[in-house]
Amino acid sequence: MNRVTGAPGRVRVVVADDHTVMRAGVVALLADDPTIDVVGEAEDGRAAVALVEELEPDLVLMDLRMPVLDGTSATAEIVAGRTRTRVLILTTYDTDAEIERAVEAGAVGYLLKDATRGQLVDAVHSASRGETVLAPRVAARLVARMRRPAPATLTRREVDVLGAVADGLSNVEIGRRLVITEATVKTHLLRVFAKLDVSDRTHAVVTALELGLLERRG
Repeated sequence: MNRVTGAPGRVRVVVADDHTVMRAGVVALLADDPTIDVVGEAEDGRAAVALVEELEPDLVLMDLRMPVLDGTSATAEIVAGRTRTRVLILTTYDTDAEIERAVEAGAVGYLLKDATRGQLVDAVHSASRGETVLAPRVAARLVARMRRPAPATLTRREVDVLGAVADGLSNVEIGRRLVITEATVKTHLLRVFAKLDVSDRTHAVVTALELGLLERRG
């Protein structure tokens, strides 16, 4: 765990990464910039939290997978602490689960280690001001995820009606079983068809089974 004081007026940064060579590379990329001071280096998440409490830097460049305390957990502790230190994730991992966990922990951004020196420097300044920073690939994944259609859901009554259909009952028989009118049965089925994007009873049952919305019977 290394530390320096840093010069006034510069963005004070702690670099947390358990890979010595990678950490040294990040420090070297930032060292030539006159507006940034790397004031500390940490080899694990627990050391990063300790440095933040001691030095109160503007920003931590945080790797995700580290020993003792992982980057996500360290981020959560830092964000919940008494300092105003912000956290920018710097990692090689860009899975949905990793991104979600980091954002939920309070990271202001998510950058990948293939970033250029210019991108890294810009990201450090933006993140230190509290601006959201996302690697282009990460941003694309988030946009794609937001555009995915929401999973279909059925109400309890719609499941009851569809279950009766799966049992081979007619609309009249379904009405008798559930003590509702035939018109109400038809209304429920039309809603089910719309939600599952199908046009008949058979496909409604098959699709609901495939999506786990209906338990297999018999």
